[in-house]
Amino acid sequence: MALPAIPLPLAGNAGAEAGSGAASSAEQQGFGATLQQALADVSQSQAAASTAENAVAAGEPGASTSTALVLSDRAEIGWNAVVAVRNEVVSAYQTMMNMQI
Repeated sequence: MALPAIPLPLAGNAGAEAGSGAASSAEQQGFGATLQQALADVSQSQAAASTAENAVAAGEPGASTSTALVLSDRAEIGWNAVVAVRNEVVSAYQTMMNMQI
Protein backbone atom coordinates (compact mmCIF):
# COMPACT_ATOMS: atom_id res chain seq x y z
CA MET A 1 0.00 0.00 0.00
CA ALA A 2 1.52 3.30 -1.08
CA LEU A 3 1.50 6.27 1.27
CA PRO A 4 -0.14 9.47 0.03
CA ALA A 5 2.06 12.47 -0.65
CA ILE A 6 2.37 15.07 2.08
CA PRO A 7 0.79 18.37 0.97
CA LEU A 8 2.84 21.43 1.87
CA PRO A 9 0.54 24.40 1.26
CA LEU A 10 2.56 26.82 3.41
CA ALA A 11 5.88 26.11 1.64
CA GLY A 12 5.22 28.58 -1.17
CA ASN A 13 6.42 28.12 -4.73
CA ALA A 14 10.04 27.07 -4.16
CA GLY A 15 10.40 25.59 -7.65
CA ALA A 16 9.49 28.77 -9.55
CA GLU A 17 12.17 30.56 -11.51
CA ALA A 18 13.09 34.06 -10.38
CA GLY A 19 11.74 36.71 -12.71
CA SER A 20 9.34 34.37 -14.47
CA GLY A 21 6.49 36.79 -13.87
CA ALA A 22 4.15 34.06 -12.63
CA ALA A 23 2.86 34.60 -9.12
CA SER A 24 2.77 31.62 -6.80
CA SER A 25 -0.59 30.23 -5.74
CA ALA A 26 0.02 31.39 -2.16
CA GLU A 27 0.45 34.98 -3.40
CA GLN A 28 -2.74 34.79 -5.44
CA GLN A 29 -4.85 33.26 -2.66
CA GLY A 30 -3.90 35.42 0.29
CA PHE A 31 -3.12 34.38 3.83
CA GLY A 32 -6.67 33.43 4.84
CA ALA A 33 -7.22 31.13 1.88
CA THR A 34 -3.80 29.53 2.38
CA LEU A 35 -4.62 28.92 6.03
CA GLN A 36 -8.00 27.41 5.13
CA GLN A 37 -6.29 25.10 2.63
CA ALA A 38 -3.77 24.05 5.29
CA LEU A 39 -6.60 23.25 7.70
CA ALA A 40 -8.39 21.24 5.02
CA ASP A 41 -5.18 19.30 4.29
CA VAL A 42 -4.66 18.56 7.99
CA SER A 43 -8.28 17.43 8.29
CA GLN A 44 -7.83 15.16 5.28
CA SER A 45 -4.65 13.63 6.73
CA GLN A 46 -6.43 13.06 10.06
CA ALA A 47 -9.28 11.31 8.25
CA ALA A 48 -6.81 9.11 6.32
CA ALA A 49 -5.05 8.19 9.57
CA SER A 50 -8.36 7.36 11.23
CA THR A 51 -9.42 5.18 8.29
CA ALA A 52 -6.10 3.31 8.35
CA GLU A 53 -6.29 2.82 12.12
CA ASN A 54 -9.85 1.49 11.86
CA ALA A 55 -8.79 -0.90 9.10
CA VAL A 56 -6.00 -2.29 11.27
CA ALA A 57 -8.33 -2.58 14.27
CA ALA A 58 -10.91 -4.43 12.17
CA GLY A 59 -8.26 -6.79 10.84
CA GLU A 60 -8.96 -5.99 7.21
CA PRO A 61 -6.70 -7.77 4.71
CA GLY A 62 -3.93 -5.54 3.44
CA ALA A 63 -4.16 -3.18 6.42
CA SER A 64 -0.72 -2.40 7.78
CA THR A 65 0.11 -1.22 11.28
CA SER A 66 3.16 0.62 9.99
CA THR A 67 1.07 2.50 7.41
CA ALA A 68 -1.44 3.47 10.09
CA LEU A 69 1.35 4.72 12.34
CA VAL A 70 2.99 6.74 9.56
CA LEU A 71 -0.33 8.34 8.59
CA SER A 72 -1.04 9.08 12.25
CA ASP A 73 2.37 10.72 12.67
CA ARG A 74 1.84 12.81 9.52
CA ALA A 75 -1.51 14.00 10.84
CA GLU A 76 0.05 14.87 14.19
CA ILE A 77 2.89 16.82 12.55
CA GLY A 78 0.40 18.73 10.40
CA TRP A 79 -1.74 19.55 13.42
CA ASN A 80 1.30 20.73 15.39
CA ALA A 81 2.26 23.00 12.48
CA VAL A 82 -1.23 24.52 12.36
CA VAL A 83 -1.17 25.12 16.12
CA ALA A 84 2.28 26.74 15.86
CA VAL A 85 1.04 29.11 13.13
CA ARG A 86 -2.02 29.96 15.22
CA ASN A 87 0.17 30.69 18.25
CA GLU A 88 2.39 33.00 16.20
CA VAL A 89 -0.62 34.87 14.81
CA VAL A 90 -2.11 35.30 18.29
CA SER A 91 1.26 36.49 19.61
CA ALA A 92 1.57 39.04 16.80
CA TYR A 93 -1.99 40.25 17.43
CA GLN A 94 -1.32 40.65 21.15
CA THR A 95 1.91 42.54 20.44
CA MET A 96 0.08 44.94 18.14
CA MET A 97 -2.76 45.46 20.61
CA ASN A 98 -0.28 46.28 23.40
CA MET A 99 1.44 48.99 21.31
CA GLN A 100 0.83 52.53 22.46
CA ILE A 101 -0.11 55.06 19.82
